[in-house]
Amino acid sequence: MIVAGDIGGTKTHLALFDWKKDRVDPIRSESFHSADYTCLEDMLAEFLIPPKPPTPIDEYDADQNTIEELEAERPTEEPLKIDAACFGIPGPVIQNHCQATTLPWVVDGAAVAKHFDIPNVQLLNDLEAMAHGILLLRPDEVEVLNAGTPPPYNQALVLIAAGTGLGESILYWNGSRYQPMPSEGGHADFAPNNDNEIELLRHLRGHYLHVSYQRVLSGPGLQAIYDYVRDSKKNEPTWLSEQIKAGDPATVIAEAGLKGQAEIATLTLDLFASIYGAEAGNLALKAMALNGVYLGGGMAPKLLAKLKDGTFMKSFINKGPYKRLMSSIPVKVVMNQQTAVLGAASFAAHLARQAS
Repeated sequence: MIVAGDIGGTKTHLALFDWKKDRVDPIRSESFHSADYTCLEDMLAEFLIPPKPPTPIDEYDADQNTIEELEAERPTEEPLKIDAACFGIPGPVIQNHCQATTLPWVVDGAAVAKHFDIPNVQLLNDLEAMAHGILLLRPDEVEVLNAGTPPPYNQALVLIAAGTGLGESILYWNGSRYQPMPSEGGHADFAPNNDNEIELLRHLRGHYLHVSYQRVLSGPGLQAIYDYVRDSKKNEPTWLSEQIKAGDPATVIAEAGLKGQAEIATLTLDLFASIYGAEAGNLALKAMALNGVYLGGGMAPKLLAKLKDGTFMKSFINKGPYKRLMSSIPVKVVMNQQTAVLGAASFAAHLARQAS
């Protein structure tokens, strides 16, 4: 039995698998609000040792003493025997230890292994875990933005994922299979491509000492772009302002933009999609990812209609003399939101097989 997890700044997904070799569905899975917990151990304990179901008692026939006796007699559930565990976590993993970047957690693989008596526990950067997962996806679990014309031999793949933060990963061909590499490329410097983006950078520099791509290509980044458009265009509808204050800003802005309800929201999505395409193209060039670019994370599926309208791909291929090369690269949106869990599970299963 193995445990896999995708630790996120907003939500953490945990799953229990009886995974031997090939992909299987989880025996049990659960999502948690990450901010409700101070550490992974507390969350994992709740997942692995769920609360006991109440003992069925006829309330008309049993007095309090009878209830206490029945509770005492009810057998205690045996703890699960876990052979291996793997968790994707947002942040650099160094010697199986990580200080998360979008969550105030410090996670140590050895400490988790000791706490739960698990022989093998491995931490991966969250995008490294997701990269393992994209290798397991079925055709119906992706949406194609650009079919491209990939070469008949194996070249690199890349993954970029906007959500609570921005993650990136490269998958290189090692001669027999694709090997994911961890990366913190989302924290690289934001590079504007036109006058409008230059003004956006100036706006962000008034709020942050360092403006990374994550400051723009994330849920908070979508709101940051919106704030820039609002401050420069000054045409924010009152109803939209009230909804943003009352709800999740990124969700409200995205819905208004996709439905064409407010020009300010539409302009925000235009800018977001353009920058997203440019950075995805940057990553593809750096890795020579001729076999494909995958867009993961929570934002791409929600903004699929926007990503398909041409704004993303126009920026993606806008690389001067490499326009034709960029046009040949397949670009796909990952629709399965459990891809990182799948990747962590496949890695944990590999650990278990090695130990057996």
